[in-house]
Amino acid sequence: MSDFSRIAFFTRVLQKELRYLQETDSSLFESSFTVQRALELPDNPALSEKVEAFVSRFGRLQDTLGDKVLPLVLELMAEPVGVQIDNLSRAEKIGLIQSLDEWLTMRKLRNRMVHEYIEDSSLFTEAMIRAHEFVPQLEFTVEKVLAETTKRGWLGEN
Repeated sequence: MSDFSRIAFFTRVLQKELRYLQETDSSLFESSFTVQRALELPDNPALSEKVEAFVSRFGRLQDTLGDKVLPLVLELMAEPVGVQIDNLSRAEKIGLIQSLDEWLTMRKLRNRMVHEYIEDSSLFTEAMIRAHEFVPQLEFTVEKVLAETTKRGWLGEN
């Protein structure tokens, strides 16, 4: 698969993943996510499924961007591609992500959401609220990637 075919594929994936995250985010955070709601998770399958979907979709979109799409975009822009932190730093410099530090914070949040809700409802609640606050940054990055691929004509060169 050529790089242009790959970027076309990933732009479609990004659009779907973002839409699914936005839908779950909107539904889950329709009302405040509180410690009380976190404590209800074992006895509320519908809420538990929404939380599970949000955590999964948040992590998946971040992984798709950080592990696959940003390195590919950098490569297509003739930028050096290296370890993830270097790629994120370059992505920040060229405006594809808003903040390297906040991106790294998002990575840590993902791990907290996956592991800590079992043990500490308060920490889990804080992580969920923070992740909800980071959704606009993921939206920003997806929009920037889509704009860059369109501007450079990469989608028409399959």
